Amino acid sequence: MIFLLLFLLVSVLFIYSPAGQFVSPGCVSENLPGVVKKPEIKVNIEPLTLEKIFKMPKSFPGLDRQKLITVIATGDVIPARSVNFQTSQRNNYNWPFEKTADILKSADITFINLETPLMKNCGLTQEGMKFCGSDKHIQGLNFAGVDIVSLANNHSANYGKPGIDETEKLLEDNGISVTGLNGPVFKEIKAIKFAFLGYSDIEKTPLVSTAEEERIKAEVAEAKKNSDVVIVQFHWGTEYITPPEERQKYLGRLAIDSGADLVIANHPHWIKPIEFYNGRLITYGHGNFIFDQEWSQKTKEGVVGKYTFYGKDLIDAEYLPVEIVNYGQPYFLEGEKKQEILDEMYQESLKLR
Repeated sequence: MIFLLLFLLVSVLFIYSPAGQFVSPGCVSENLPGVVKKPEIKVNIEPLTLEKIFKMPKSFPGLDRQKLITVIATGDVIPARSVNFQTSQRNNYNWPFEKTADILKSADITFINLETPLMKNCGLTQEGMKFCGSDKHIQGLNFAGVDIVSLANNHSANYGKPGIDETEKLLEDNGISVTGLNGPVFKEIKAIKFAFLGYSDIEKTPLVSTAEEERIKAEVAEAKKNSDVVIVQFHWGTEYITPPEERQKYLGRLAIDSGADLVIANHPHWIKPIEFYNGRLITYGHGNFIFDQEWSQKTKEGVVGKYTFYGKDLIDAEYLPVEIVNYGQPYFLEGEKKQEILDEMYQESLKLR
């Protein structure tokens, strides 16, 4: 009787496998005979092309949406000069982002180029080329869900190291990471680790990361060792022209050859085309986003780039055209004006094939 009770107890605690082995119910191996292994769902992701970006509807059939990660990048953000004057007069530092914040903060990561220092004692002006914005603009950046800022540009150092130091501290105290000064910053989303780097190729200064060949190669390669995805933002090019120049092509491709998965850029204040190189995407310029250049139609325009990753693979890029009104407030375009910008972007991109 005692033996029978012991046998029944063991039968409850263990499962007898067809191979003649006792295994715990919680540890049944899928490799044991008689155990049906759950089939893996294979996802076939086709390479990204210009046609998929500009001509095909956005859909992700068969993909696990829990693995989709979106990164948003904008054109130049410059809450200085007239933008700073207007927000100060309105006492509303969310104003520049009010018509676009919902889209920006819907992304998993929002990455911008901040082309001005943000300072407590920034004087009000509507002219000049020495930029600063009030430190209160941090309210707008938080309102828009900005996660990462690059300071690698030709205006962040307009007030020297004190201006950069004040800006960096302000951003980091408010949970916004800063790159473009000294190597990469990292952010992990859904178990995928992203690295972000920024480089300026305009008016080089030791105060920001400059686009020097050996530096790019070393920093990008090191970032790749410590992350799954590397995104590099450049500040480059001649202003107010559409085609990328040989210098930009060289730097963008160098970054990819060094390990970058996506290259994005700003500075020319015009929308520029995109290019695929070795299976990786280069966006040569997003145009303007928050700025006061209303002296031409093209400087009033820009695109917000929405880059979608599936795990560590870039599977889509979507460009959302904007137009700036009232010297500093962008809104998303629809209809014919939106399509005109996308069609021109597509045609210019075809020339780079």
